[in-house]
Amino acid sequence: MLLSRKSLVFLAVSAVTVALDQVTKWWVYAHIDEGYGEIEVIPGLFSLVHAQNPGAAIGLLRDFEYRMWVFYAFTVIAVGIIVDLWRRLPRRDWFHSATLGLILAGAVGNAIDRVAKQTVTDFLRVYTEIPSIKAWLIDTFGTYEWPTFNVADSALVVGVAVFLGHYLFLDDNAEGEDEWPEDDEASDQEPTDELAGSSP
Repeated sequence: MLLSRKSLVFLAVSAVTVALDQVTKWWVYAHIDEGYGEIEVIPGLFSLVHAQNPGAAIGLLRDFEYRMWVFYAFTVIAVGIIVDLWRRLPRRDWFHSATLGLILAGAVGNAIDRVAKQTVTDFLRVYTEIPSIKAWLIDTFGTYEWPTFNVADSALVVGVAVFLGHYLFLDDNAEGEDEWPEDDEASDQEPTDELAGSSP
């Protein structure tokens, strides 16, 4: 049985993103010293570093004794919700399938780290060395750089933002999608015996 379009897209996006997340984390773990090493990609703006985050985003819950159980429970619940949302999509809805694939990959990518070593490898550092902007950021937010993140974090944020943004602002045809055929096989059906045996 052939997979539907939404199944192929969902599985492909999830698998490729998780693989990219794990490969990049492995490379950073093997080639950049934790806490000290840094590779400048765009001087004064973007570089690769190596940080092990025991908490959630921006270090939340890092000192909470039972944080791992919270993370595990969150991951299981998140995966269940994502899969349920995906199952409800029309078979031809590749767009939302792709965004849900990104969200799933983000949750699974960081979950793999936590199961393996109880920390998450972060390595993407975005900051600024422009004096006026740097001073304003420090005065306003207390820092001049975004919390270090990884591919899984990026996939999660982009997936959620695009999924919600499309539903809230762009999905004018939401009701029309429900009227699509349940599968793509209708156009490929063989003629019935009665039609096949009739003369023009």
